[in-house]
Amino acid sequence: MTPRSRADPNVGTGRLRQARGSQPQTPTGGKDPTPLGAAIRRLLAERGWEQQAAVGSAIGRWAEIVGPELAAHAKPEGFTDGELVVIADSTAWATQLRLLAATLVKRLNAELGDGTVKRVKVRGPTGPARQPGAWRARGGRGPRDTYG
Repeated sequence: MTPRSRADPNVGTGRLRQARGSQPQTPTGGKDPTPLGAAIRRLLAERGWEQQAAVGSAIGRWAEIVGPELAAHAKPEGFTDGELVVIADSTAWATQLRLLAATLVKRLNAELGDGTVKRVKVRGPTGPARQPGAWRARGGRGPRDTYG
């Protein structure tokens, strides 16, 4: 074990001394760090994710864009190749959304940029999956076997 030098109190402590008049070193090699917003915008542009990020933002603001009443009965499910899929909570609301589809496309394109949303596909509610009942014969042909 070597004793610490009295001439330089920083020896052995892992600290670097800064020369007089020099600029402190930053992790980016002397440059100022990039602001977070600019770094995210650059990353989105480099990866081609700008449109997906804009659509995700619009889906997050769905109630603001379409209004609270419509948002209470319809939820966006996904966006692929210019097609926005919306799920309605009843068949009546699904019909209403189909009638409003062109207006929704215009409103969404006003928020996202022209041509982003090409089509709104509306799906109604789905019923529960059909489960085989207690009165079903295993290995039977179903209802066809009674009409011989």
